[in-house]
Amino acid sequence: MRDAYLGSAEKAGTMNYSLITVEGNIGAGKTTLARKLSGSLNGRLLEERFSDNPFLPRFYEDPRRYGFALELFFLAERHKQLRDHLAVPDLFARTTICDYLFTKSLLFAKINLDEEEFRLFQKFYNLVSPSMPEPDLLLYLHVPVNRLLVNIRKRGRTFEQKLSPDYLFQIQEAYTQWLRQASIPCLVLDLDGADLEQDPGPLPLILESLEKQWNPGRHYLSLG
Repeated sequence: MRDAYLGSAEKAGTMNYSLITVEGNIGAGKTTLARKLSGSLNGRLLEERFSDNPFLPRFYEDPRRYGFALELFFLAERHKQLRDHLAVPDLFARTTICDYLFTKSLLFAKINLDEEEFRLFQKFYNLVSPSMPEPDLLLYLHVPVNRLLVNIRKRGRTFEQKLSPDYLFQIQEAYTQWLRQASIPCLVLDLDGADLEQDPGPLPLILESLEKQWNPGRHYLSLG
């Protein structure tokens, strides 16, 4: 796996990505990695403010009733945060690390909404998505669902404890399908057996990968 990784990009020598996005399933460790990268790179950190969404706990209790409100709120908040970031550049940070992809709004809406609600949501999404920046590099964290469930239990957010393996599999499949046709550079980090929170080993390998110029499409790096 590592040999394949070394052969799939050109050695750049310097890190020249201005916007790096970290994505993955619920409980994959997106924010953990984004924080570690921003500290190592002295970069600007954009974290999703999921706790500001008043519909999130309600959604887990009654998905059918609160799904549309949940996704519309997330869409508006993500749009505002990214728009505000573009309006006020940070003169002291060459790189921004973001722990969400704007496109995740559409991926989750496809799972959480019925057909008619999704069509309406998609109209809102199509209105605002053209103005949203695409990352120069996407780091996608691949974690097996059984590990995700352990991570979710460990971090102890009450409203997440009822998440089912089937729901996490649906999310994983949505990301997999999107990655297959992505037109931006996407580095899939295989974290089976690796712990970003406790194990210091993966971070140097990830930082090393940022010294390479990745071409559009999927690439893989095993960190386990």
